[in-house]
Amino acid sequence: MIERSLPRKIAAWGDARGRREGWIAFILMRLTGIGLVSYLCIHLVALSTLLRGPDAWADFLHFAHSPAVLALDGVLIFGMVFHGLNGLRVGLLGLGYGSRHQAKLFWGALGATIIVTGFAMRLILSIG
Repeated sequence: MIERSLPRKIAAWGDARGRREGWIAFILMRLTGIGLVSYLCIHLVALSTLLRGPDAWADFLHFAHSPAVLALDGVLIFGMVFHGLNGLRVGLLGLGYGSRHQAKLFWGALGATIIVTGFAMRLILSIG
């Protein structure tokens, strides 16, 4: 057996060709989990601007209503909804329900996530 170098192993891990829904769900679950933990840290830092007074908070709110930050809200909503729905899917599979339909459950979770994210972004952009 030929031993591959570490960069080739990493590249092979990220290669989506020939992979199935379970692999995509696995990757998205990990990425959304990392994203949500990162958001929590950023959120706590942003809230610390309250300690610097009303002017600092007003400056932060002005920044938070910029189009780039509003677009990132869409990424956050996608991550939250997908992580939650896929977690329910994983829980059902762990309990022995739906194993024959795991691909349909994945695509349903992804579709519902896209729909909810679309509605949420429409609402955010109409208000912001």
